[in-house]
Amino acid sequence: MHRVALVQSNYTVGDIEDNERKIKDGIRRAREENADLVVFSELALVGYPPQDLVKRESFIETQLAALDRIAEEATDITAIVGFVARNADDYGKGVQNAVAICRDGTVVGRTEKRLLPTYDVFDEDRFFEPATSQPLHTLGDGTDLGVSICEDAWNEPDVWERPEYDEDPIEDLVTAGADLLVNSSASPFYGGKSAFREQLFGAHASDHGKWLVFVNQVGANDELIFDGRSFVVAPDGTIACRLAAFEEDFAVYDVPLDAESPATVNIAPEPPIGAAEIRSALALGIRDYIHKTGFEDVIVGLSGGIDSSLTAALAVDALGPENVLGVAMPTRYTSDESEIDARELADNLDIDFLDIPIEDTFESFETELAPVLDEEPSVTEENVQARIRATTLMAIANEQSRLLLATSNRSELAIGYTTLYGDMCGSLAPIADCPKTFVYELANRMNESETTIPERVIEKPPSAELRADQTDEDDLPPYEVLDSILVGYVDEGLTADELVESGHDRETVRRVLSMLHRSEYKRFQAAPVLKVSPKAFGVGWRYPLAAKYESILPE
Repeated sequence: MHRVALVQSNYTVGDIEDNERKIKDGIRRAREENADLVVFSELALVGYPPQDLVKRESFIETQLAALDRIAEEATDITAIVGFVARNADDYGKGVQNAVAICRDGTVVGRTEKRLLPTYDVFDEDRFFEPATSQPLHTLGDGTDLGVSICEDAWNEPDVWERPEYDEDPIEDLVTAGADLLVNSSASPFYGGKSAFREQLFGAHASDHGKWLVFVNQVGANDELIFDGRSFVVAPDGTIACRLAAFEEDFAVYDVPLDAESPATVNIAPEPPIGAAEIRSALALGIRDYIHKTGFEDVIVGLSGGIDSSLTAALAVDALGPENVLGVAMPTRYTSDESEIDARELADNLDIDFLDIPIEDTFESFETELAPVLDEEPSVTEENVQARIRATTLMAIANEQSRLLLATSNRSELAIGYTTLYGDMCGSLAPIADCPKTFVYELANRMNESETTIPERVIEKPPSAELRADQTDEDDLPPYEVLDSILVGYVDEGLTADELVESGHDRETVRRVLSMLHRSEYKRFQAAPVLKVSPKAFGVGWRYPLAAKYESILPE
């Protein structure tokens, strides 16, 4: 039997000093609880993903010096610590994604990552040289550890219809004689992924009849949210131990290598899949982005609509009401109801609130631009209002050392129904991976215990209120139709013709997909989007800006 400690920590990319402290603290706690093995997440020492930082020699040297100090702490225990290793070969890239095996005050071995993902948000082949093999590491009692790193385990042939790779590192480790499997990971979150993750690792454990320890990073770095949920899975596929979701956690589990099923089960409570899970993820994403960039406070423009209301409520979840400022900026097109709703939301959330009318500024722009404006108002005047609001919000943000949160949802960002340098302005776009239909679901879930978002905000037709009597559906298909087309095309990879065959109107499909790709230049300049879906706009969506898309539209 081995007493294994799982350390699930929130690391900041590049903060080697604090990451070192957390790792040392984890080793000490594990030793105090009589563990003989302690496991940390992928690239724990530098934080994941470090991106081009690994190309800086001073960065590599600093974290290698920190690793030596960490190894000195590893006495009377074996520690598995993620770090960036120098490539020992005289070819290829200079560094590798690796874990160090620390024992008796020194680094006694290491394992480098074999499978480097280059899809969606991942681009590891840009930075690292892959390993060609992985050694076993022997513990003091002769137990052989088969250690892998994240993607090395994401090729289980019984799970994938079409495997991404033609090799299976986990099978190779078992064939080499591994008694206990360990996977050190930084596996980003999207809604529902945890169930698939457990299915994947459960298949590895049951196929090979081995216990498997999985330790995942928790926290958020830029667009990526890491949900934690580290676990131990038994040879029969049973989850024997699971750590908390969306928060730091620590557990020690006695792994009986000769048993097929767990004698004891230690499972942390789980948020329900769906709106509750996404709410927790977005709150973590906002909190870490704000704090890891050195800020405490945010500002949100409040229109009295559903998107800004939800964004403000999530900001309060993340940071507390004392760190959130709401600002209303009415013009002649702003209804009395919207002004009332914005103020009521601020009262419900107990946040500070400013009302700064921008009508006079708007009129000044109209006067100055009169020589180039048509007599009949158009989208130009609508965009001017949005950009005045952005300027107002950024002025307050600068003056009060706040970060501005953009309020666009996924549906709007997808088809460009948002103003560049206007309501797209911000340091972070918390709900830009939430379709409009899901925005309403999330708002309703928030209101289950008490009314946070005014009911009228949820019930009234959505409107940008940039012209008289405007509603979103004057310009767009119904959101139920729009979101269905976008999910089919973006998330499921359906072709335009397949969308039509599934029941969507051909002309509507053509219009939506045309708007989607015509808006690539806008999204290229958008604030970072917190990823909560399998395919978010941002680093995982890479379409050309200056391109023709006729070949992929329905005829």
